[in-house]
Amino acid sequence: MHDVYFYDGRFVRGDEPVVRLEDRGYQFGDGVYDAWMVYGARHFLRGEHLDRLERSCSALGIVPSRSRPEIEAFSDEMLARSGVERGVVYLQWTRGWQSPRSHVAAAGLRSILSGYIRDMPPYPEDYFSKGVGTIFFPDERQRYCDIKSLNLLGSVLASNAARAAGCHEVLFVREEGGRRFVTESAHSNCYAVKDGAVHTAPLGKLVLPGVTRQAVQEIAGGLGIRVAEEYESPEFFAGADEVFVSAASGLLPVGRIGGKPVGGSGRPVFAALLAGYEALIAAECGPGRGS
Repeated sequence: MHDVYFYDGRFVRGDEPVVRLEDRGYQFGDGVYDAWMVYGARHFLRGEHLDRLERSCSALGIVPSRSRPEIEAFSDEMLARSGVERGVVYLQWTRGWQSPRSHVAAAGLRSILSGYIRDMPPYPEDYFSKGVGTIFFPDERQRYCDIKSLNLLGSVLASNAARAAGCHEVLFVREEGGRRFVTESAHSNCYAVKDGAVHTAPLGKLVLPGVTRQAVQEIAGGLGIRVAEEYESPEFFAGADEVFVSAASGLLPVGRIGGKPVGGSGRPVFAALLAGYEALIAAECGPGRGS
């Protein structure tokens, strides 16, 4: 089992210098990406992630230079070459190479696809028994959060602040019109459970339309759990019965926010949703944990 990388149609070493200096993705963050999990050596929700990758390209006016079947073939070959049983596939499009450098994109640029597959071990069991730590963090990112672009400085700064605080994630807090509300997390969507209902921010310019988020909502609907898509305050999250996050890597409960315990001892709504998510993985890939 080993990592496999490709760049612009050919397989390369992970440490091989292949990116041209004036690639717009490198110099401007002018590109998009997506990633999905592999369980039991099978792609999980690949179609949904490729759909979102195409939507991100469309939103930025990036025209893919390779077809959907070609991309699927690349990811299949990466999987076969790697021998990975449980891992992550990452793909990104950049608008392409342009010289001389200019903020204005030249006409007719050829977009460049690159990516990799690598092993990803399960989260530690105490992430589920104790819950992970989070902190509130100011959401000062740009207003294109619905596009999965390469512009991740805000999330990078937030993730480093979380690590410094001994936490796994942040809960982004945005302030607009005198109101403070939680949007999402640095690399996850986030949820608060109150009186049996799941509360999460509505889709729009401030929130990424997570593939796992959609799966969680569908599972909740099948279980009769109400999902309220509305902004909630940091105080609402701090006083919630349960808080959890979701990403392509799975669902995780939150045990504390800013060092203070959140919720009670039990997490019945999270447990039900996690069981439903693991059943979805089993149905598509065979038995495995979505963590």
